[in-house]
Amino acid sequence: MTTTAPEITPKSAARKGWMSLLAKARPAELAALMRDVPAPGFVWLRPPQIGGVMLRGRMGGTGAPFNLGEMTVTRCALKLDSGEVGHAYVQGRDKTHAERAAVVDALMQTDRAEVIREAVLAPLDEAATTRAGARAAKAAATKVDFFTMVRGED
Repeated sequence: MTTTAPEITPKSAARKGWMSLLAKARPAELAALMRDVPAPGFVWLRPPQIGGVMLRGRMGGTGAPFNLGEMTVTRCALKLDSGEVGHAYVQGRDKTHAERAAVVDALMQTDRAEVIREAVLAPLDEAATTRAGARAAKAAATKVDFFTMVRGED
């Protein structure tokens, strides 16, 4: 029996992007941005649960997979009163962060998507880009260029 990966559509690629952004967001940043977003009514499909996942790695990205270690995650799923379902998996033990991420995921599937994108996702993306640039600059400052001097004996 062979299984095939689900087809990647523009809609699923966009959702993958915002869910990744929400999962990596700093909880305090997401909480601050969500203050101005009216809280929708919802019911829990899966209340926030804390658990662990095994991280796997590959040497050079192509070698045999190996178990790198475990990471604590919090997951949840909810259904808005309007019917949209939101899911979230976030690193750590912050149940409120997972709830907020699931609410945003569900709201992004409604007609309020553009408002949520501008109010929440765009600032999170900008903050993540700024942090990545600062990390890259810090790493570049420690770069050492090695070179070989040619001696005149060849």
